[in-house]
Amino acid sequence: MYIIKPSWLRHSGEQKDFEVYSCHISPDGSRLATAGGDGHVRVWSTEAILNADNPDYTKPRQLCHMSHHLGTIHSVRFSPNGRYLASGADDRVICIYQLDSNPPSHAATFGTNEPPPVENWKTHKRLVGHDSDVQDLAWSYDNSILVSVGLDSKVVVWSGHTFEKLKTIAVHQSHVKGITFDPANKFFATAGDDRHIKIFRFTPPAPNATQHDMVNNFVLETTISAPFKSSPLTTYFRRCSWSPDGNHIAASNAVNGPVSSVAIIERTRWDGEINLIGHEAPTEVCMFSPRLFHTEKPSDKGSASSSLVTVIACAGQDKTLSIWNTNTSRPVVILQDVASKSMSDLAWTPDGQTLYASSLDGGILAVKFEEGELGWVATSEENDKALQKYGGSRKGMGTAEDVDGLHLENHSKAGELRGAESRMGALMGDFQPADKSPAVTANGTKAIKNGEMNGTGEPKASKEASKTAPAEDTKDGKKRVVLTSVPAEESEEKAAERIAELKARVQVTKDGRKRVAPLLVSSSATGLLSLPQSQLVGAKSTKSTQNEAPQTILDLSKPSHGLPKGGIAALLLGNKRKAVALEGEDEDEPGAKRPSTGPAPILVDTPDGLEPAPLTAPAHGVVPTPEYLRPAVINPAITFSQVRLAVPKIRSHILRPLEKGVLQGETTLEEASKTPENIIFEARNALKPREPAHITATKRGALLWQDFLPRSVILVTGNKHFWAAACEDGSLHTWTPAGRRLLNGIILESQPVILESREHWLLCITSVGLCHVFNIKTMSAAHPPVSLAPILDIAITSLSPEGPTAAPGVTSAHLNSAGAIVVTLSSGDGFYYSAAMYAWQRLSESWWALGSQYWNSNDSSISALSSTAVGPTTPNPPINLNPPRRRNRSLGLRRNHPLPERHTTAEFLLKGRAFTLQRLIKTLLSRDGFEGFESTVSVAHLENRIAGALALGAKEEFRLYLFMYAKRIGAEGLRSKFRDLQRLTVQYARILGLTAGDEDGGSDAAAENGVAPADAAAHAAPEGMEVEV
Repeated sequence: MYIIKPSWLRHSGEQKDFEVYSCHISPDGSRLATAGGDGHVRVWSTEAILNADNPDYTKPRQLCHMSHHLGTIHSVRFSPNGRYLASGADDRVICIYQLDSNPPSHAATFGTNEPPPVENWKTHKRLVGHDSDVQDLAWSYDNSILVSVGLDSKVVVWSGHTFEKLKTIAVHQSHVKGITFDPANKFFATAGDDRHIKIFRFTPPAPNATQHDMVNNFVLETTISAPFKSSPLTTYFRRCSWSPDGNHIAASNAVNGPVSSVAIIERTRWDGEINLIGHEAPTEVCMFSPRLFHTEKPSDKGSASSSLVTVIACAGQDKTLSIWNTNTSRPVVILQDVASKSMSDLAWTPDGQTLYASSLDGGILAVKFEEGELGWVATSEENDKALQKYGGSRKGMGTAEDVDGLHLENHSKAGELRGAESRMGALMGDFQPADKSPAVTANGTKAIKNGEMNGTGEPKASKEASKTAPAEDTKDGKKRVVLTSVPAEESEEKAAERIAELKARVQVTKDGRKRVAPLLVSSSATGLLSLPQSQLVGAKSTKSTQNEAPQTILDLSKPSHGLPKGGIAALLLGNKRKAVALEGEDEDEPGAKRPSTGPAPILVDTPDGLEPAPLTAPAHGVVPTPEYLRPAVINPAITFSQVRLAVPKIRSHILRPLEKGVLQGETTLEEASKTPENIIFEARNALKPREPAHITATKRGALLWQDFLPRSVILVTGNKHFWAAACEDGSLHTWTPAGRRLLNGIILESQPVILESREHWLLCITSVGLCHVFNIKTMSAAHPPVSLAPILDIAITSLSPEGPTAAPGVTSAHLNSAGAIVVTLSSGDGFYYSAAMYAWQRLSESWWALGSQYWNSNDSSISALSSTAVGPTTPNPPINLNPPRRRNRSLGLRRNHPLPERHTTAEFLLKGRAFTLQRLIKTLLSRDGFEGFESTVSVAHLENRIAGALALGAKEEFRLYLFMYAKRIGAEGLRSKFRDLQRLTVQYARILGLTAGDEDGGSDAAAENGVAPADAAAHAAPEGMEVEV
């Protein structure tokens, strides 16, 4: 056994070595892929690693590196066919790389010390489907699917061919940190912090399968929880592994009493009675060797008398690597203190003789075993033979793994065969209904199937029609034989007689004349229509001899809609007429009848299907107040307005709780009262329009203050600084938290439709599309009222030859901390209003969603960027004892990705509106001159983000996007844009207040904010270019 740990095999940074979270070996064993905290995926040559001590070895060590993630990469996995490489990171994105046969386009990346790439791995797809960090990945053994798990408690299944999302499974109750596949390709298992392992059964999907085809696929088989009931939640991973013979699953972070262990779960029984005990701390990863081993050396003839065993490696937080096999109760090898921090991942080579391990100290080591140390490697045919009992060789079909499942499978196949035969016979015209019950023969001869012919050419069924009959019991106890008619072929004479009868059939018309009924061509030949026949059958009626030919069955015993009072007669004749009293019914007095309250349901839709509706007593006494009282009175100004927004209805009760200074959504009084510290703001409108509305603020059930308004309240909002209510007559009222009126009633041009608040700012949008922004603290307006007409495409959607057309609708409107309006539309676009330029500007649009590589990217990697080459270079920044208090303005751009971009994704991509634009872009990419289309759009998207952060005053977002932009244009070699960025960086930073002082001291003062804006340009500068700061 040899332990190889080269000093160069790590993810190096300027200040430290980054953690290595994952490693994996390619199917041919020539490449090692690693992923770390620097956001890079690196591909190494395993030949160079094994020859690390050979000074004469001069071949390249690092084959390639990719940095297409914006955060820490947690998992990297090669596909079993070696065609793809997948990586998942905490930016919620999964990148699929594909090896390009063309050589790399550049020798080295600008601004880095990376060696020149040898292989050209390009990003093939970017998969977005998780709401939090992607923690682990796994490919199925036939490459048909890729499964990802993450900290959002979701298991996402992707197609291995088209990389379309096939299904999202949300059965775990906490973070999911491990995934492994059955080598027989029938199951996969996931492990989570809810202390459960979930086993899912699946059928490999077809290459063209879609999400709609996978509704009944990927079904939860069982849940295993016994070995993990008290397992700690401190592990970073719960990586599990399936044995190469398909018999066992090894699950990390299990416990056996107070001792940490690795649970071995047996297939079919799904229990964890076997435990590997010996690690002093929780284990994070275990990995079976992909090959089976002989305990004794096979003979030269190829026959081995020894048994086959599996080998498993385990590692975790005790920095110890242990290797076991199923033949002994003690570990074969124990390697202690092979790392200074926790072990994160393990990977075996395809021959099962070399093991690679990664750790959080940044180190990667290889353990190479000599022949016989672990056993003698079995052939791949022996591996396949071990999987045959689980149906590993039968692709694309489920396999019954127990007796009951086998019977069920055979019964299902027999039913499918009978159905196929009957349908095919009906379509071919030779189908005849047959009695399913066994026939009892009266004369001892066996009944035969219809259509069998004897040697004379006559139908035997016609001769024995009277012979085959079942026996029945009569009333006197005797048995009698009932003759059953067996369908037989008609003779030519009988067929001619029947056709003559059909031709001679006479009908009498309404005027008394006689006419011969027309004869269908199909009736003259067979007597049956060739078209599908309709039958009226009851819900519980069964016919043993019912024809199984294709039919359209109309079941009238299960109507899907309710009938009005009076039944079908009222439906046909109307309910204004007096219903005819049936015989024996007593007519009630007219005054005693209650008016009908609507349709009476006959059936109700329940989780168990349609069921008869329960009888409900008519409502008596006090009728509850409805949620909506009436529509609001529309202002006449809306009739002549270019913009017409829907006015909310008048509700009887509006309730908004204030929890810890944050306004919550509308809810019920019971839900709002669950938190005692909540301040509950309520508006109650009267039933009659002329009665006043009642405003109250309560806490713990006690009234804080109250007020009355002369008109009905439509909308309310508030925060810890003030409360506001908008009324039906277009007036706006404000109060302090103590209930004192702040301003006189503000009179607007029409009814408010959107009312939002943030800090001291109040936004009100009226039904004619005017936006008002008020500063309640200074009692002033941020700018004159501005119309939504420009962003609602008034210029192109006002009129058309067919008449008025619908414009995009407003889905949300918000304020940032500086009082800027941000509006999102139903078309997916996002806008903000620039008070300095008196114009609307677009923040987000669908164009970036389909063309930019930075779309849906997580911008939470500021800390990661700060620790790498794009961070501050000042080793000890000066300490400012009296820093100025500057408020960081943000629009939620730090969390996930920008709010307008999240909305664009929801409205445009997830609702299926992107097909047309995707087809257009695919067409453009195939044309000449569009080779750099995606790169150009990505750079423009970053420039759009920088401009938006600059206009909104979002310092942190501006800093992050500036770093991303400088890195990208440096990698692209855009020298003209780079020089322009150097010239404008300090000017931009001064606008945002990131620098202080005059021109000479601007760069020095930036350090007190933790950022030197020109550092981004300095670190991303192309090689050979001088940077002036």
